[in-house]
Formats: sequence, structure tokens, C-alpha cells
Amino acid sequence: MDGCAGGWIAVHLRGGAFAEARFHPGLAELIEGADGAVIAIDVPLGLPKDGGLWRECDLRAREMLGPRRGSVFPVPSRRVLGCASRAEAGRVQRRLAGKGVAAQSFALFPKIREADGQRRRGVRMHEVHPEVSFAAMAGGPLAWSKRTWNGQAQRVRLLADQGIAILGDLGDAGSVPVDDVLDAAAAAWSAGRIARGAAGSLPDPVGRDEDGGPVAIRF
Repeated sequence: MDGCAGGWIAVHLRGGAFAEARFHPGLAELIEGADGAVIAIDVPLGLPKDGGLWRECDLRAREMLGPRRGSVFPVPSRRVLGCASRAEAGRVQRRLAGKGVAAQSFALFPKIREADGQRRRGVRMHEVHPEVSFAAMAGGPLAWSKRTWNGQAQRVRLLADQGIAILGDLGDAGSVPVDDVLDAAAAAWSAGRIARGAAGSLPDPVGRDEDGGPVAIRF
């Protein structure tokens, strides 16, 4: 699953191959329709303590991604995440961690809150990062951004090499930007590896949050 404008996009695999893509405005509805499948999601799960910005998994991911490291953002603590405006969040985070909140990061707050709420009520999900997944497929970080023609062509090819060919009309999901569909497909690839016990982890062994839950990026 990957967040997108107006909601979430999920790519489902069966037997390792593309089965369907689904869009829904709410995460809960997609989770309910997952039918006990392994759920991999491109959103931070497990928040840092007050004063923290970078989780160990994020730092490891940035090291792995090299030229694509900018796709990994700092993660707010729960106190910052609860702020209603970017100005308030910036004031709180600056007081706690010495740095404000970028507009791009603040735009992710609603998705992080939504996923955090599902996790805290017991939904089992695994955090992934599509650029980490694509780097694992390619044997190294990709040279092209996912928003470029070359970048999207490379990601389509990498997925196809893994048996994940997304073809034809996707219905409502077809209105979602191409890069979000590809990111959701990369998350599904990682979910398949998790299901088979073949997934890697950043870090390894996994970290733990204040509630004892796992904090790691799987791929």
C-alpha cells in the first residue's frame, strides 16, 4: 500500500504475480479487504521519541539509497504529529529537536496518523520504502527519479523481471499517478518476500519503539 492524493493505492499479488490494484480514500477499508494477506505499507510505523528526527531505519535507508537518499524524510514524534498546523508543528519540533517541519514532511502527517492509529489498534503491517525495494531488485540505487520517463521505465522493467506486470485498465485505481502505482507494486513485492521469510531488514535485527513494536524498513 502507498499513500496518494485523496487516499491510498494497494497492489495485490497472488502467487507472486499482479492480481489487482485498488484505490480507497480510507486506509481502514483497504485493510479490511486484504483478507489476511501480508500488508506492506510505505509510511513510517513506529515514531521516534520527543527530540528525535531520524530513526535508525531511516539512516540505514539513506545510506543504502545514495543518490535517492532525499526520498527518505525525517519522522515526527507523536507530540509533533498531533499538531494541527505546520506553524505549530514547527514550533514544537524546533523546541524538541532544534529543527522545524518542512512543507513536504507536514503533508505526510495525515497519512502517518492514519497508519499509526491502525497499528495502535493491533493491525499488523510492515513498513517498507519503495526506493529501498527497487534498489534491492536492481542491486543498487536507481539513477533516475521515479517522476522521470527513464525512472518509470526502469521501475516497470524491474517489476516485470520479478513477475509483476501491471497491464491494462486498472479501473478506479487507474486515476492514481503512475509513480504511486509503481511504489505500491514495490511494496507488494516486499510483502511477498516477507511472506516467504526472504525479506531483508533495515536495521537487522529490527529496532523497537516505546511500545515494544518493531521499527524497521523491510525489503
